[in-house]
Amino acid sequence: MNKAVHVYFSQAIPLVSYIDDSCLRLKEDKCDICSSVCQTGAIDFRQVPKKTDINVGAIILSSGITPFDPSAREEYGYTKYQNVVTSMDYERLLSSTGPYEGEVKRTSDKEHPKKIAWIQCVGSRRVTEGDNSYCSGVCCTYTQKQVILTKHHYEDAECTIFHNDIRSFGKDFERFFQRAEQLPGVEFIRSYASIEKEIPESQNVVVRYATADDGVKSEEFDMVVLSVGLNPPKAYKEISEKFGIDLNSHGFAKSDSSNPIKTNRPGIFVSGAFQGPTDIPESVFTASGAGAQTGELLNYRRGKLAKERIYPEERNVSNEEPKIGVFVCHCGANISSVVNVPSTVEYALTLPNVVYATEQIFSCATNSAQEITELALEKGFNRVVIAACSPRTLEPLFHDTLREAGLNQYYLDMANIREHCSWVHAKQKDEATQKAHDIVRMSVARAARLESLQEFDLPVNKAALVVGGGIGGMTTALSIAKQGHEVHLVEKNKDLGGMARRLHTTLEGLDVQTYLDNLIREVYLNPLIHVSHEAVIKEVDGYLGNFTTTIETEGRIKEIKHGASVLAIGAEEYKPTEYLYGQNKNVFTHMELGEEIAKSNETVLNAETLVMIQCVGSRNEERNYCSRVCCSHAVKNALHLKKLNPEMRIYVLFRDVRTYGFREDSYREAMEQGVQFIRYTPEDAPQVEEAKEGGKDVIRVTVPDPILGQRLELDADVLSLAAAVIPADSTAEMAGMFKAALSEDQYFKEAHVKLKPVEFATDGVFLCGTAHYPKHIPETINQAYGAAGRALTLLAKDTVTTSGTVARINYKTCVGCQTCMPLCPYEAISYNSEKRVCVVNQILCKGCGTCASACPCHSANLLGYKPEQILAQVGAA
Repeated sequence: MNKAVHVYFSQAIPLVSYIDDSCLRLKEDKCDICSSVCQTGAIDFRQVPKKTDINVGAIILSSGITPFDPSAREEYGYTKYQNVVTSMDYERLLSSTGPYEGEVKRTSDKEHPKKIAWIQCVGSRRVTEGDNSYCSGVCCTYTQKQVILTKHHYEDAECTIFHNDIRSFGKDFERFFQRAEQLPGVEFIRSYASIEKEIPESQNVVVRYATADDGVKSEEFDMVVLSVGLNPPKAYKEISEKFGIDLNSHGFAKSDSSNPIKTNRPGIFVSGAFQGPTDIPESVFTASGAGAQTGELLNYRRGKLAKERIYPEERNVSNEEPKIGVFVCHCGANISSVVNVPSTVEYALTLPNVVYATEQIFSCATNSAQEITELALEKGFNRVVIAACSPRTLEPLFHDTLREAGLNQYYLDMANIREHCSWVHAKQKDEATQKAHDIVRMSVARAARLESLQEFDLPVNKAALVVGGGIGGMTTALSIAKQGHEVHLVEKNKDLGGMARRLHTTLEGLDVQTYLDNLIREVYLNPLIHVSHEAVIKEVDGYLGNFTTTIETEGRIKEIKHGASVLAIGAEEYKPTEYLYGQNKNVFTHMELGEEIAKSNETVLNAETLVMIQCVGSRNEERNYCSRVCCSHAVKNALHLKKLNPEMRIYVLFRDVRTYGFREDSYREAMEQGVQFIRYTPEDAPQVEEAKEGGKDVIRVTVPDPILGQRLELDADVLSLAAAVIPADSTAEMAGMFKAALSEDQYFKEAHVKLKPVEFATDGVFLCGTAHYPKHIPETINQAYGAAGRALTLLAKDTVTTSGTVARINYKTCVGCQTCMPLCPYEAISYNSEKRVCVVNQILCKGCGTCASACPCHSANLLGYKPEQILAQVGAA
């Protein structure tokens, strides 16, 4: 009728139908044709609204954010100029399922833009009407990601980023920024910028900006991307009214620094970006944290509503001829925009033992997985090859799909034609298609030789071990104990509290010492928590659900049996070797300055001039990361001193002020109170010396002022240094004992930065707090609850299932040379002196295959990757 329905095609294969805003049904409730002719039931306008009463014991609000809409302000030119887009629009352009199937094109002429500008802080860090005063936290890094992807797509593209501060405060963010900055054709310009006009003939966009060297300039770009900030959800007022929760002045849930997950209303919790602008990892672990606090409240109901999933009886197909079904995934257009998927399906049908092959838009989608299950039953195939993405994330899903079809889950092979093919050969489509054929052929060859593997269940010890008695460790321990589990809390010092014992207030106004005293009291009063002081871990043995940790505590040896471990060993403060630290009694670190303020040190409180130097010991070659908390600590101390001594002159020498989130309001307040912020570069860092001025001993700080264009001499009574946060001395030792990985900066490395931010690759071991990366107290508390939530998913079970992909040693051919033992990273191999053979503990084994590759007698094999299976792949190649 009015052509509101569109079909989105990829290589003549319809991906999805969508309905635009011109639909009469959506507008006037008139038309019903599409739902009446749709044969799949995907469109059904006959549905009517229904109200349902659901009885629940707790509510978690995860309502997320709404991207800032720049069309509300005419100065941004959004919707006025065709080639001005938001960062969300640009994200869709980069996506393989976007309007141009992953190609970046201008709306005006469908041409690839060769010169693109990004304007940062659109809708954030501004007090003008319609904008937000806070920093949205994620924009700097997602812009860098878009720049990197753009350069990957189009090597000749010129990318210019107009920014204020670069806020790369997250884990590995500093390196990510450097990676983007060092790309050829990429320029970061520190300047506020505005849209000046559109060139009518070309529809290019002119950006007006100012630099310290050249003054005001205008520059023409093919496309301008507005890096928009994060607003609260559109319905934030309605959410507040319906659920009876308080909001902060920005429209997000009002949080308590001592527990940001809870709201003012008992039983209602908040996770993700509704706490405030946040990144994916924080959203994930606050979700786990909300689950943990819900578990504390509803522990008495645990397991009473759960239903066990029943799978069909497994068919024994070991004596059948291999019958292989091949499913080739489009992955939207991630694969199909490069690889000829229909051709790959046709090729698969020519391969030995393949009885069926087809293509799927998304093999991981629920309907696609159901299709695989049904076709396996209908066509009778007993092996499955999924030609799609890496097995790292989705292999468990397809294992489950085979179980639903009554097949052993290990009759599966995944042919990676995305990461290994389409993504790395985007500009070689014919060659990529041929390579996809090769990969599928190899996968089919291996699949024909796959065998049934068996998993087995292990009992779970219901106790937990928490290493570290700081805020993170105590919070985790309490949450686990409140859900009925015994907790052993191990602390290396005489007292609990960790680094927080040196903190007195937070920027949000939390009285840290009072909070800490209450937390410690609660730990000692909980009968399920057993605290070991002055403890040294001597040995860690065991496996998922059944660990044994030996410690020495207060002069005795203690053996602890537990099912899960949480590492919360904290971090330490760098002791500077620069800027007269340790040589002049009036040079402090920021943490020491906070302690001196709390002690009412008159030298500090009565100082006429105080200078702070940021990034001392971090963001350099030795520690190429941002310590995250230092800028906020500087602002906190400055505001506190200004309150006590309004006449004090305070200077903060900085590289980038990284007061992300709602902390931006405190940064603005400090400037309004007269605190002066002076930018410096690492190439021309501040110089510090002792001097006399007017007969008084002073600390002379010399720094270039980029605005004035000259060097300033600041004679300070007190100098405060933003000393880096560094990993604890015991981090490497603990990593070795618990088989945990370390990052490049020697912090604990999580299993997956976004999907598993509080878990290690070693099953049953979790992490939280500053041992993971520097963070503020509310962030530590969030992550501590997140770790508790993940640990509880293990401890709440009676049994756990181990993988079938493990090593096995043939005792008939093993000569007991023990070559494999020192190579095993999981210490899963031992020597049986009686039988004179090596033995694999299949519970500890993670299936890495190192032993199989090293065994000189070929006695060690990795099940699922036996020599004949691997050689079949090699032969097919």
